Amino acid sequence: MSYLRIEQGSSPRTAEAYRRDLEEYLAFLDKRGVDAPGDVKRDDVVDFEHHLAEAGLATTTVRRRISAVRGYHRFLVREGLTSENPAEAVDIPKAADRLPDVLSIEEVGRMLDTYIDERPSGLRDRALLEVLYGCGLRASEICGLNLDNLYLDDGFLRVFGKGAKERIVPIAGAADRALRRYLNEGRPALARAAGATGDSASAVFLNQRGGRLGRQSIFNLVRKAGAAINRYDLHPHTLRHSFATHMLKGGADLRVLQEILGHADMSTLQVYTHLDRTHLHEEYAHAHPRDKM
Repeated sequence: MSYLRIEQGSSPRTAEAYRRDLEEYLAFLDKRGVDAPGDVKRDDVVDFEHHLAEAGLATTTVRRRISAVRGYHRFLVREGLTSENPAEAVDIPKAADRLPDVLSIEEVGRMLDTYIDERPSGLRDRALLEVLYGCGLRASEICGLNLDNLYLDDGFLRVFGKGAKERIVPIAGAADRALRRYLNEGRPALARAAGATGDSASAVFLNQRGGRLGRQSIFNLVRKAGAAINRYDLHPHTLRHSFATHMLKGGADLRVLQEILGHADMSTLQVYTHLDRTHLHEEYAHAHPRDKM
């Protein structure tokens, strides 16, 4: 766990998920009479994977748990505690091709343009929604945003993503305007009312008590905003998916989008290229010379 948190830079939530997965794996091995790392065989790992599948777990959950097992055995080899990785040759089940849920451009417009609340908390909520969608941020990234991460005159934010990896994200237009207004009119009122100090004093988004706004508050806000346009159970990540889809639809380059979103692997973005078949057909009909004849 220390290796995950300190050397790998994993978030506390990720490390905790790995801990739960590995505790289940070790309990499975214990029932088979395997009580030493060097005694684990490939068949043990394969049987654990079958055990998870037979329990009716989703493919994504099985994938994550087997990934945790593989990482655990890599760590044991790295530390010299074992000489071989019995999980190295175990295949991780292929994830099903599932397209992420997205809002249409019209739905985003209705959700944001009808969100009018002149109270300090209302200015904060409008700015938060605009930045989530306008910059494609994760909920955890907007929670961790500090005042010294804002370079609005230069048109960008400094964001710390998964594994504390830093990246530069452009901000402009409606997101920039809403954030500036919140910083000028909304945040000072929230900070004064509660006397924000310490970590809260550096946070961009404050709650009613002057503390740093938490993930659950952001989830609740997004869910409430979605309900206003009849999109129930809307998730902050849906706004991130919508941002990526609309950027590609508007002609953004995949590699530029990769940098903005902070994806290490280009293949992660391929799903967005399949989201809007109608748009592809429209572009084809508009551009292809034989289609006009």
